[in-house]
Amino acid sequence: MKTLIIAEKPDMGRNIAAVIEPKAQNKRSYLEGEHYIITWAIGHLIGLAEPDLYDDKYKKWRFTDLPIIPDTFKLLPNPRTVDQLQVIKELATRSNELVNACDAGREGQHIFSLIREHLHLHQPVKRLWISDLTAETIRKGFDQLRDNAEYDNLTRAARARSEADWLIGMNGSRAFTTKHNELLSVGRVQTPVLALIYDRQKQIEAFDSLKFYDITALFNQQETAYRGIWQGDRITDADKAEAIASKIKGKSGTIASYEVKDTREYPFKLYDLTLLQREANGKFSFSAKKTLDVAQALYEKHKVISYPRTNSNYVNEQNIPEMHRILDSLRSAPDYSDFVQNANKRLVNTNNKNVCNPAKVEDHHAIMPTMKKPQGLSPDERKLYDLIVKRFLTHFYPPAEYKVHTVMTEVAQEMFRTTVKQLLSLGWKVIYAADSSKATKESGKDSSKEEGANAQEEEEQETDAPFELNATLPVACTDVEVKAKETQPPKHYTEGTLLKAMESAGKQIEDEELRDAMKDSGLGTPATRAATIERLKQVGYVDMQGKRIMISQKGRTAIELIRGAGVQLLTSPEMTGQWERRLTEISRGQASADTFMSNVKRFTCLIIEKVNHQRPAQKNAFAKAEPPAKEARSSKKYSANTAIESRAKSTAKKTAKTATDNSDSTSPTVIGSCPRPGCGGHIFMGRKGYGCSNYRSGCGFVIWKDSLNRSLTDAMVKGLIEKGKTSKLKFKSDNGEGYEARIVLHDRTTGELALDKE
Repeated sequence: MKTLIIAEKPDMGRNIAAVIEPKAQNKRSYLEGEHYIITWAIGHLIGLAEPDLYDDKYKKWRFTDLPIIPDTFKLLPNPRTVDQLQVIKELATRSNELVNACDAGREGQHIFSLIREHLHLHQPVKRLWISDLTAETIRKGFDQLRDNAEYDNLTRAARARSEADWLIGMNGSRAFTTKHNELLSVGRVQTPVLALIYDRQKQIEAFDSLKFYDITALFNQQETAYRGIWQGDRITDADKAEAIASKIKGKSGTIASYEVKDTREYPFKLYDLTLLQREANGKFSFSAKKTLDVAQALYEKHKVISYPRTNSNYVNEQNIPEMHRILDSLRSAPDYSDFVQNANKRLVNTNNKNVCNPAKVEDHHAIMPTMKKPQGLSPDERKLYDLIVKRFLTHFYPPAEYKVHTVMTEVAQEMFRTTVKQLLSLGWKVIYAADSSKATKESGKDSSKEEGANAQEEEEQETDAPFELNATLPVACTDVEVKAKETQPPKHYTEGTLLKAMESAGKQIEDEELRDAMKDSGLGTPATRAATIERLKQVGYVDMQGKRIMISQKGRTAIELIRGAGVQLLTSPEMTGQWERRLTEISRGQASADTFMSNVKRFTCLIIEKVNHQRPAQKNAFAKAEPPAKEARSSKKYSANTAIESRAKSTAKKTAKTATDNSDSTSPTVIGSCPRPGCGGHIFMGRKGYGCSNYRSGCGFVIWKDSLNRSLTDAMVKGLIEKGKTSKLKFKSDNGEGYEARIVLHDRTTGELALDKE
């Protein structure tokens, strides 16, 4: 009998086999060696069953059948990967021990536990828990295998998360959809995130701009020139501002106070996934999903970074020697050799709490490069790898040193404030000195940081030239500038700033220590936040305008209906953040999964009760505003879900007849048969997507017209539902480089799409 190793994905399985069974035979769906059989799960092989598997009546969406709360949740194999599940079952009969080698985190634990439960595997289980896929780490991980039972609490948290999402999603979506006759997606995490976007939009719309005037004076004392900003209540009268300017120009003044303070700026924290996504969005306009996909490729395919789905910005004590070895390995990299030459290993030690903080490391340490030399990276992979390496290198350099001069200058009884930041030593910022001047100035800063909307910010003058004043000598006001400004509304969310808001459950927290404390109570996890944002796009709740996230009419109406029903908690970031913290406590053994699920079930019943008393929304509540000339014609257009609902006529022929009776030349077109296994419905073209005629019987298959940054045609959708893929299409990366790829039908049950670059 041999030991069966179950990895999460094929690449991971092959990497493990190359280390522990280098002569293993490749059997396509597994590898077999002398002592080990290595296979993989291809992601989620098993999921929670749809409601209709509990009772046929749930095939049709009816409000009177709600709530749906199973006594025991049923499991259902993914029909697309059922063959691989059978492979694992057969291999298990030849094994006397199992090794759980799925991703070292909550979801990886969940994937393995569902396979084990569904296949009734009773062999003893060991757990491989590693943070990168280098040979050294894999070898060390197998030397230190743990008992899988040590992770039972993590398994309970993963299951509670999955079942809670099912209860809220299934019941909430069916309740609001059947009540308001529009497909409305509701989720434990996605709905509060949508509420954040909605509330920001309302703040922007309600904002009244105020015009005001800034007064800036130029002062001279001997060889030193500096600017000062007028201090006082905000001036809204132009004449008053000009009067002050006239009053002080050409006059002599005195230095009321002069303070000089030595300051240091230490390197910014190592990346966790969310911080990496925020910076990549700010610097390269990468979506959260794109950053995750690229980081995953750097980890799995190239093995040049550690596990990316981490929520920690720190390392453990045992990682310090590893960091030193990684630094040495970068010595041969042309882009980083000069930085390595001047790096100081002694700065990265167990007493440096900016780097080493075991109390803030749980499943995985911060993202770091590995000792493997990168080869064949794409331009986007190179950009992300460069971010990670440079952030890593900064910690081997001393802090940047400054003298901060704070001056209060008085002229004709008017006071002006000056702050000059004089650079003494670049320190770690030398890593970014070769970047553009703006990047150098902002090196390492959070690119997604939002400025205060109405705050009158102090102008900080940075210089590397000597700055010195004599407080006893007079100064001359040589020039004055009056500048008209307007208060600015809050900025629309970008994916970077939305990720920041999700991390702190919507609270605007700038203090890094407080942000760390909020990590356990954010919206979602680092591994799921990108998918949540993508989901909001797919269901038509938000649109992208450049980097800005704009709420759609459907998204706006959805939030107003949910709040109007009296279930504000469903839109509450704070409440969902508390749920996420409770899940974390369950994973630590500090809270009960049963108590958590009891509360979720009670809340599910409350949602149904509240929606039951709500009036249905008006028919035009979800429609986009159209130009008047097109109004009559537009009112007859079918949305994706109107087309779905019209399947009540049971056949495409009857649907076509109804459209003819309505004299609507834009009635939905039948594209083909629904690919969802066992459905038998027809796919119709709607205004925003392609949906199934068996919608009210429970089919949730939808392909959205605008997917993967491309507007799909009928021919493309026909290819997707019949062949599972389109022909080769041309795409452009963010840096303008062209490439070819196919759009593939990733999930035949839901209509989820993906890109296959082959």
